[in-house]
Amino acid sequence: MNVILSVEPVRFPLTGIGRYTYELAKGLQESEDLESLKLFSGTRFMDHLPVPSHESTSSHGLKRLIQRSGTAMELYRRLMPLIRAYSLRGHEDFIYHGPNFSLPPFPGRKVATIHDLSAFKWPETQDPIKVRYLQKELGKTLDSADALITPSEFIRRELAEFAAWPLEKIHAVPLAAGPEFRPRGEEELQPFLKRHGLSYQGYTLFVGTIEPRKNLESLLDAYRQLPKAVRQRWPLVLSGYWGWQSDDIHARIKDAEREGWAKYLGFLPAQDLPLLYSGARLFAFPSLYEGFGLPILEAMQSGVPVVCSDAASLPEVAGDAALCQKVEDVPGLADGVRSVLEEQVLRNRLISDGSARSECFSWAECIAGTRMAYHATQP
Repeated sequence: MNVILSVEPVRFPLTGIGRYTYELAKGLQESEDLESLKLFSGTRFMDHLPVPSHESTSSHGLKRLIQRSGTAMELYRRLMPLIRAYSLRGHEDFIYHGPNFSLPPFPGRKVATIHDLSAFKWPETQDPIKVRYLQKELGKTLDSADALITPSEFIRRELAEFAAWPLEKIHAVPLAAGPEFRPRGEEELQPFLKRHGLSYQGYTLFVGTIEPRKNLESLLDAYRQLPKAVRQRWPLVLSGYWGWQSDDIHARIKDAEREGWAKYLGFLPAQDLPLLYSGARLFAFPSLYEGFGLPILEAMQSGVPVVCSDAASLPEVAGDAALCQKVEDVPGLADGVRSVLEEQVLRNRLISDGSARSECFSWAECIAGTRMAYHATQP
């Protein structure tokens, strides 16, 4: 097989889709059944796999400006596929894989990864300009793709029902956490923790974009319901990119910081995240909707117990290895957080079960499942 993989998502800020694309590219480069793998980004082929950046660049700033304008985004949506199609001429014998929803005009076989349907299911939790863009792009993708990949069985079935696509043409290919996510002792973590004013197993952690879909206001409400002594002993630490409509969330985080029970670290480099995870006492992830929920897998593999919501794909990823709470139940979330912080028997079970659960997922399996989806497009 000959494959063209778009690596455009491998950029600042490196989100879950960026990490997925990076690991996919690395794995496919080592795959023996690919005759040729070409990496494509923007409008050109790349000589090498980009290194995920942890700092904003001028191109990121330009992208942000475009994203703030509905007119600019619509112009981008109409023109970029034409430029990409021109750059892809002469590669009709390749399979083109778009790992982030969209596909350019391309006469060869095409595969797209659809991570979720949040633009349709939860449009009120995202930037309306981005929602309109995704809705139009997904429609084009559904009309032209030969096969689709989703990160979970939940999204596979949701997509089949939503788009009236046959299930056999949609492939659920779970993601994985990298080997850098592992348990670490206090001595190894001390320099990192000291740099950020944290103590070993002295905080509850959230990692993800600060945006309405992550349900952070419920997490803050739940944390405020905890006894003051519990909040101050194990403050809530949050790390993630400043997302859409997050001003009110950040204002509440600031209030909690002034009261001494929260800390916002901003967007940390990818190499710091494994250290941040493994130093935590608890990982909390009450998201309203996720296509997979990679952070809970990263936490479990780091030896950290997890409390998450029961929404969308999260129970599928967590299995019985996390404490899943109903997404609208703030008192239940508060009780779950306090129990995992304080009850050692429960903590030990979740840590053990989480470690075993994380072993069910690997990037090798993800690469194998992706290759199977490629093979399925062949006549």
